[in-house]
Amino acid sequence: MTIQECYEKMGGDYEQVEKRLPSAKLIQKFVIKFLDDGSYNELLESMEKGQRETAFRAAHTLKGVCGNLSLSRLLNSASKLTELLREEREDIPAEAFQIMEDVKKDYESTAEVIREYMNSAEKI
Repeated sequence: MTIQECYEKMGGDYEQVEKRLPSAKLIQKFVIKFLDDGSYNELLESMEKGQRETAFRAAHTLKGVCGNLSLSRLLNSASKLTELLREEREDIPAEAFQIMEDVKKDYESTAEVIREYMNSAEKI
């Protein structure tokens, strides 16, 4: 699998990421490092604990990372969640838990494709 095929499979926008990162090798480096980013795990934990402010920060960070890497599918669901959590309030809105299911599905799908890419013979 090439890095372009990886992007296609995970619902990313390779043309957009090429505008930010000047080489396929650099794109590969940061896509692989995406798996080490802790914002998704922080988001899961804070949602489970009902910590809206921490969940907002984690969702916002995840959104930013996805935006920088043009991980469009995950960016879309993370953006929706970020906006639902943005309003300052004591609790997490019920709708946020529904959107979190989309974030989980999109994150797991993205991570699975990245791992598949890492194990492929066509890495740069």
